Amino acid sequence: MAGSALSALYLRNGLLTSHVPALTMVYFLSGAFAWPLMLPLARLLAHRRPLEGRFAAFFLTLSLGTVAMTAFLFAMDYRWFYARWHAPFGTLVWAFQFVFTSASAVYQFAILGLGLFLPFGFVVLVAVSFYLARHMR
Repeated sequence: MAGSALSALYLRNGLLTSHVPALTMVYFLSGAFAWPLMLPLARLLAHRRPLEGRFAAFFLTLSLGTVAMTAFLFAMDYRWFYARWHAPFGTLVWAFQFVFTSASAVYQFAILGLGLFLPFGFVVLVAVSFYLARHMR
């Protein structure tokens, strides 16, 4: 996923952004954290299914898991940045600030960050899903 993000950034603007290291880390960690969590779930959903069903299980589970993990990491990055201006931990105001900061981070990721998965991340996702579907025991 980090390679996909770097490729998309290069194609868009030649990597002319000061956030390349942070974006690379977020997309790398999202793929690295989503893989071990989603693979067992995908295998469970694909169990005793035909090839098409196994492919769909791997494709949907890996894509949704990676996107959700990336959105979560974006939200935690926003939370970390804005924490200095938020109310003390555990208060009602803090809870509202946490929820709305996270929601706005997820929204911004959906608008600005999902495009970094395309086009190469999609190609890799199709290839990996097909490979896993064909070689599932």
